[in-house]
Amino acid sequence: MDIRNVKVLYLKGGLFVVAGLLASGLILLECPSWKVAGLLALAVWCFARAYYFAFYVVEKYADPGFRFAGLASFLRYVAARRSGDGDVGVPRRVDHPPQDQQRDQPAREHGGGDDEQARARHR
Repeated sequence: MDIRNVKVLYLKGGLFVVAGLLASGLILLECPSWKVAGLLALAVWCFARAYYFAFYVVEKYADPGFRFAGLASFLRYVAARRSGDGDVGVPRRVDHPPQDQQRDQPAREHGGGDDEQARARHR
């Protein structure tokens, strides 16, 4: 399965929404109260903001030199910073594109490539 396939990515996102709604609905069926609904909504919002912080805010603003590959990667990053070990076990951002994008790069640099064409190849 091609992980960069736009349809697969949207399907995956949709499945996360369906699973979240199903789990939330089952929790509210088990304990139907406004208090539980409010606490559940607050917990979901807080975890979403924490995820955003771990992967977007830290990578884009706090430490642009690091690229996180998952929650375990983020926890290793935090532990390494606290212990003063630097970047032990934390992936560094690479200044060059991945192998599959390198072969397309010369065409784009000389005006021969089109971003729309590149996106169409990954659909």
